[in-house]
Parts: sequence; C-alpha cells; structure tokens
Amino acid sequence: MSKSNLRRRLTRLLLRLLLLAALALGGIAGWWWLTFPDIAALAKGNPTTTALLEARAAAQREDRPVTPRWTWVPLSRISPHLQKAVIVSEDASFFQHEGFDWGGIQEATVRNIKSGKLARGGSTITQQLAKNLYLSSEKNLLRKVHEALIARSLERHLSKKRILEIYLNVAEWGQGVYGAEAAAQHHFGKPAAQLTEEEAALLAAILPSPLRHDPLKMTSYLAYRQAQILRWMH
Repeated sequence: MSKSNLRRRLTRLLLRLLLLAALALGGIAGWWWLTFPDIAALAKGNPTTTALLEARAAAQREDRPVTPRWTWVPLSRISPHLQKAVIVSEDASFFQHEGFDWGGIQEATVRNIKSGKLARGGSTITQQLAKNLYLSSEKNLLRKVHEALIARSLERHLSKKRILEIYLNVAEWGQGVYGAEAAAQHHFGKPAAQLTEEEAALLAAILPSPLRHDPLKMTSYLAYRQAQILRWMH
C-alpha cells in the first residue's frame, strides 16, 4: 500500500472517529437539555419530592417499610443556630462563592488522587442540594458534570437564602427523617425554631452520614465533631 493511500485511510478513520465523538457528545448534551430540571420554578414553589427520597423508598425492604417524616417550614422557622452550624460545617464560604468552592475542590482532588478513588468531592451546599433534589449518589464524572450544571443554575435563579431554605428542608437527618423540622421533632421533641446551639451542632455533625450516626447516641466522634462545630460558630 502506498503512503498516499495509507494517509487517506487514516484521515477517513480519524474523521469517522471525530464524527462519532461529536454525535456522542451531542446526544449527551441533548439528553441533559431535555431532562434538565426547571430550577426557576423553585423560586416560588417547594419541591414535592426529591431524588434522595425516591432512592431511599426504592431501596426499602418490603417487609420493613419506613414512612418518611418530612414537614416543610420557611427559613424564618429554622433556628439561626442550625443555619449557622450547617454553613460553618458544610460550606463556610457559602455566601461568597457562586456554587463552587475551588479551594475545597482542590483539596478533594488531592485526597482522591492519594486514595486512588473518587471518594470525596468537596461539594458546596449548592452542589449537595443539586444532588439531593435531582441526581443519584453514584460517583462518576458525568454525574459530577450534571451536578455542576444544576448547581450553577440554582445559583443563577435562586437567592442564597432560598438555596439554604430548600437545603435545610430536604437534607436527610436519619432513617426516614428529612428536613430540619422533622429532624428537630424526631431527635429532640421540639420544633426547628427552638433548637439550641448544642442541638444544632449535633444535627450538623451527623449530616455527612445521617444513617450511621444518631445525635441521641453520643459517640466520641460526635462529641468531637459537635465541639469542633461549636468553636467554628463563635
């Protein structure tokens, strides 16, 4: 085979590969566009369900169903202590960033490289809200890209206070316990508006692993984490 024929074949092959890649990317972009949630509607209306709620319901054992406890309350009826505890523990730069904490992302990237897996994402409150509302808990690059697009849209359409209000109302705080009001009633027998600093710090402490920790069953980890959050609050 002459060099010119080989060059033409390689060129055609490269063009076909580029075309296939373009079609694949176009298909992904089209799917994202068709399935992208109506973020603007959240400015005036509260979500009636979340991806997290539906995932937990789907994973339930038929012989041990759990009825979700979920009561929506406005931000004005959620203790300022809990608002502050969640922000300082989950996303200290919440009111400064536009959906992404680049310092946290860099730190998470270093940790993931060292561990050899996508274990920690450095997610902001906005990114966590995007995942809780609309996405699965799978750890892969496509899901993270989708999360980033939704997080950016949340920041563009909603105020910071509205993002925080929705987040605190859909966060998981125990098996079948969703939102600050249900968490306060379930764990402490009081409305979210009446949570003390210590109770708020405990609820914030279990947020990363709400099915593993119970604020009424104090462990050395929870005691350490509560004290740490209380220091950050002052």
